[in-house]
Amino acid sequence: MEEGSKTIAHQIGGVQNDALRFGLHGVKSDIVGSHPLESAQESVRRTHEELKRKCIINTYGTAFPLKMDLDRQILSRFQRPPGVIPSSMLGLEAYTGSLDNIGFEDYLNDPRESETFRPVDMHHGMEVRLGLSKGPVCPSFI
Repeated sequence: MEEGSKTIAHQIGGVQNDALRFGLHGVKSDIVGSHPLESAQESVRRTHEELKRKCIINTYGTAFPLKMDLDRQILSRFQRPPGVIPSSMLGLEAYTGSLDNIGFEDYLNDPRESETFRPVDMHHGMEVRLGLSKGPVCPSFI
């Protein structure tokens, strides 16, 4: 027999359903979609962005929206390494204008300050970011 058929394929970091690292997997999130109001808000946001993009194309030409997309991609990639201080994406929020929007975290408690929040494992976060391991960068809640 060949040696290749006797070995079992193994990826670094193990299986994504690692219950010790990421907690127990819930099936409800796979079955139930997002709330209808959330999907309606998302579609309104998309149509608003498309309309805004068409206005910019008509006003400034086709090169300006491409430059805006490039700037958005650059600002969305800038992140701190996983650790104590999370990435705030302040540049992207200022560029897209979402600083003016008030979210639930502005008037309710920040989810990161919850008692059930699990601290970030910096080593695992960097392994995921570098492609050495699979799974979320940090399991958020217990």
